[in-house]
Amino acid sequence: MKKILTIMICAALLCSCAAQPNTKTEPTSKPEAIETEQPVKKEINEDAYDGLDNNGTGWGLVRKKGEPPEIPVEQQRVLEENGGFYIDKRGGKNLYLTFDEGYENGFTDDILDTLKEKQVPAAFFVTGPYLEGQGDLIRRMLDEGHIVGNHTINHVNLPKQSISVMRDEVDGLSERCMELYGTGMKYMRPPEGEYSERTLAAARDMGYATIMWSFAYKDWDVNCQQGADYAYEQVTKYLHDGAIILLHAVSSDNAGALGRIIDYARENGYTFRSLDYLLSE
Repeated sequence: MKKILTIMICAALLCSCAAQPNTKTEPTSKPEAIETEQPVKKEINEDAYDGLDNNGTGWGLVRKKGEPPEIPVEQQRVLEENGGFYIDKRGGKNLYLTFDEGYENGFTDDILDTLKEKQVPAAFFVTGPYLEGQGDLIRRMLDEGHIVGNHTINHVNLPKQSISVMRDEVDGLSERCMELYGTGMKYMRPPEGEYSERTLAAARDMGYATIMWSFAYKDWDVNCQQGADYAYEQVTKYLHDGAIILLHAVSSDNAGALGRIIDYARENGYTFRSLDYLLSE
């Protein structure tokens, strides 16, 4: 009998750890052709969100082999009404690779090498310490055409913050990215995978698209890596049309399996897209 595995996936709490040493890669040039733009900021009134539900909700899903996951209709509605995505519902065999980056564990260069070799775009959702401490990797991401997304400065649980603190955490990271690398951020992923109607509405009004996911697995525990074959099996058996795939770059399993995952997906008719394709007509 086909088994359905119920999971609750949250972004790794390890993102609050300090940046760790990494093998540096010098950028070949300053990122000049990056299309990511600084979101247009609006003046928002914190009182305007008082009537919105602020109960924290974890992004829960039921994975199904070869099919989109089961997600409560109400969760889908709230996300989509506030300009967010967890899947590309337009049809077609499109895939979106996304990585969460809270600290560097030495595998991001390998991941970028594979993405460059395979000519696959990806998005990397980073925290403040990562943005500040991993300049060579951030520049490489941008130079090689990837998106650097917003995972807040301090990886805070957003429903537990005031709107003003949320804005400091999210806009502050985007503004710092502009200062350091000449580009802002327009995609946001809530830390711990937890959100509320209020935080989604505020993110939308700040000019960000909230990016959740339709696939993830327990890959963030660096003390519980099970090998590249395990990662390959976990990802490939749950591929589905329009999937937004969440992986953690701290995982040696993911780094080791990524090339094979990409090859398998392409052999089965999938095309890897940039998140910008989600916002296209």
